Amino acid sequence: MAIVRFNPLYEINSLHRQMNRLLDEITAWDDTPNSFLKPAVELLDNDNSLMLKVLVPGIDKKDLDVSVTRDSVKVSGEYHRQEENKDTGYYISEFNYGKFERTINLPLPIKNDQVKAEYNDGVLTLILPKLEDEKNKVFKVSLGAEEKPALESESNG
Repeated sequence: MAIVRFNPLYEINSLHRQMNRLLDEITAWDDTPNSFLKPAVELLDNDNSLMLKVLVPGIDKKDLDVSVTRDSVKVSGEYHRQEENKDTGYYISEFNYGKFERTINLPLPIKNDQVKAEYNDGVLTLILPKLEDEKNKVFKVSLGAEEKPALESESNG
């Protein structure tokens, strides 16, 4: 018969780890103010470009601000409340008003100076041309017998 040591803190430590994991998942969500105003996005990969669609219904073009870097797109704007008529009031209003900001990190670098934008029916569409980075290109290396590889000659010196 095997002797098993009793460790009363083992179950508490296990519970503590599980609670930490749960809290890490909860705090990983977007908890910034006005997060309910953040527009929904779709990011599609085409052959030579990415297409980003941002859903911003009810916003005038002049209330949108779009800025693009090589790795991200930031869309911000504001939902304005319509002028209230002093003679009548609201029975119910479930609209959210205020400023919003959404930053979308891109999976690969783009040519941010060649972005094309279109805004129709509350959908902002951005065409983001992909950047062909020289570092990511693949080149065939010849391993001919008559030439010494550059790395071999450097390592001997």
